Amino acid sequence: FPFNSFANDETFALAVGTTLIVPDGEMPYIAPIVYIARTQSIVSAGSGGTGQFIWPASGIITQERTWYHTGIDIANAGAPEIIASDNGTVIKVAKEWYGYGWHVIIAHGNGFETLYGHLQRIDVSVGQQINKGQVLGRMGSTGRSTGTHLHFEIKRSGTFENPRTYLK
Repeated sequence: FPFNSFANDETFALAVGTTLIVPDGEMPYIAPIVYIARTQSIVSAGSGGTGQFIWPASGIITQERTWYHTGIDIANAGAPEIIASDNGTVIKVAKEWYGYGWHVIIAHGNGFETLYGHLQRIDVSVGQQINKGQVLGRMGSTGRSTGTHLHFEIKRSGTFENPRTYLK
């Protein structure tokens, strides 16, 4: 299948821990965990982050953070708007057709960065000051994606963290 990754693309060799996409395959049933993003007003606090992150989207968690998956995936067929988890400054806006697809990275000025991937629409630009709760764009399925979802990452001092430990 053309969207699979291999240890060696010429011999199609697999590596331990590689996730394969099998067209028309059947995944084992995993009971969904449903999270609803809290609706709240935008919190204005300049460019500095508070270190307290809110859910960036409502939906179900379809993939947790693991050693090979650096964030969580939140799926929602309704493609809701994506909001900033904390105050910060947009440091990257990319519209790629691979990897994270259309994505935004925010630096929070306190050692934290957040990434919002696979968006179908981006409403912010590099250098823009962002407030917690501000709309960044809309959930989509761009890049390496098998359906409408948000790939959300939190980095602290350059190290990937489990977003679930920070989200309120």
